Amino acid sequence: MSKRVVILGGGVGGMSAAHELVERGFQVQVFEKRRIAGGKARSVPVPKSGTDGRRDLPGEHGFRFFPRFYKHLPDTMSRIPVGDGRTAADNLVETSRLEYPLIGQAPIVAVDRFPRSLDDWLLMFKDLTTDYGFLPGEQEFFATRIWQILTSCEDRRLDEYERLGWWSYIGAEGRSEAYQKFLAGGLTRSLNAAKAQLASTRTIGDVLVQLMFDILTPGMSSDRLLNGPTNDVWINPWLDYLRGKGVDYRFGVHFERLNVVDGRIASVTLREHETLFEVQADYYISAVPLEVMAPRVSKEMLAVDPTLQGIINIRKNVQWMNGIQFYLKQDVPIVHGHELYVDSAWALTSVSQAQFWPNFDFSQAGDGTVKGILSVDISEWEVKGSEQYTGGRIAKDCTHEQIANETWFQLKQSLNRPGAEVITDEMLHSWFLDPDMVPVYHPDDPTRERDAEQLLVNYINSWDSRPDAYTRIPNLFLAADYVRTYTDLATMEGANEAARRAVNSIIDASGSSASLCKLWKLHEPEIFAPWRLNDQARYDAGMPWDGELDLGKRIGRLFG
Repeated sequence: MSKRVVILGGGVGGMSAAHELVERGFQVQVFEKRRIAGGKARSVPVPKSGTDGRRDLPGEHGFRFFPRFYKHLPDTMSRIPVGDGRTAADNLVETSRLEYPLIGQAPIVAVDRFPRSLDDWLLMFKDLTTDYGFLPGEQEFFATRIWQILTSCEDRRLDEYERLGWWSYIGAEGRSEAYQKFLAGGLTRSLNAAKAQLASTRTIGDVLVQLMFDILTPGMSSDRLLNGPTNDVWINPWLDYLRGKGVDYRFGVHFERLNVVDGRIASVTLREHETLFEVQADYYISAVPLEVMAPRVSKEMLAVDPTLQGIINIRKNVQWMNGIQFYLKQDVPIVHGHELYVDSAWALTSVSQAQFWPNFDFSQAGDGTVKGILSVDISEWEVKGSEQYTGGRIAKDCTHEQIANETWFQLKQSLNRPGAEVITDEMLHSWFLDPDMVPVYHPDDPTRERDAEQLLVNYINSWDSRPDAYTRIPNLFLAADYVRTYTDLATMEGANEAARRAVNSIIDASGSSASLCKLWKLHEPEIFAPWRLNDQARYDAGMPWDGELDLGKRIGRLFG
């Protein structure tokens, strides 16, 4: 008889684990607290926005982003049928441009793929020769910092760079505004809400290098988006596939606690409405977010596995990053890709969605007058907004309406300039703020917001506190984006890789003959291997990185 696995949480981690398990003959139950699948990756209908038989407008937790270096998630998507012989991976579409809107200036537009046309080459050369305001030598210095990452061994990265903040590593203090804006704060604030002073150089450097390789390698674009609302073109077909394979996926069930008996999980206590009940299984996977799991790490669990204390320790290492959609009466494509508003107080990024949704009929959504969607992510919630729209409050202390008004104001600040008005108030139809932003009572302000689903940021020296997918409790496993993975970033890719690791651990624990899930390391070009080997020898000898490759000395060491 096949082994039974209970999965707590039905987001990307939970669904990925269910996918790999059910294809290997395990019995799988998934319990999800919401009434919609997908977790933080979900899209959600804007309540009561559809009229006269039209569907509700699509809202998102935030726009989906699938860099080229993602390997685990696209592999899973390639096994999700969506009809007509196609898979969910076929619903990924490439971008071609990246824009940096600047307040009062023309935007900077760059290619985000290896050039494929004369226009691409011209734009790349223009980008290389443009004066962005860097001081002499700053760009060269930044290049040496990237070279150091490329030529450093893994041990040095995990030891030295894990304990060093990105801001310090790239020497941002005292450098030009352009250097700090583009290469320090702008990069990290837009990359999973990380703060340059706190984010690990190991994480930021490794991911930045991957993105650079994606652009410089001929072939696929470095950036891909979905060709429709997330649940339409990915999550709902995925749920249908899992259920068709026999996965019991249940909505509206809350995870209360794991019950430990004789060093194992004996059962999990769940709540549906106000009724508590217990479920037993051979194995348990927690795929809930960090802020949900940390309070559920009990004394009994710690007695068996003290390393689970790390989950509690990193609970504070989170930031807010949430999406808001602005529905427009006319489509405004802006650029064929992402916009990074490096001048914006709230670290905004956006995508103009309609150009990537060729099969979405806007006339059959909402009241039929919406023609485009500007989907925006807000990454900085602890900086004050304008006096006019927020009363000088930080984003965390604003109401929904204040957040929307201030975000729209910041978009106009960056996109509009003398002689070029990209968006206007007359274009705005309505807006929708991520429902994770829910009111919580505060004695000074009853309307104060909180983020119900926060995002882990890899702070300096936090790797050792993050758990592996397996635990010392022999039938408990973790499949969430805070787990230690090759991806090393709280993303959908990280959640999918963590799920694969959890499933591999269950295969080992159960004695199953099923094949293991495939795992991919981040791409490290072979051309840099000699430098990394040289640095490994230097690291082992207690010597610092120097970036030089003296093959004569190395050969001498090899042959004594």
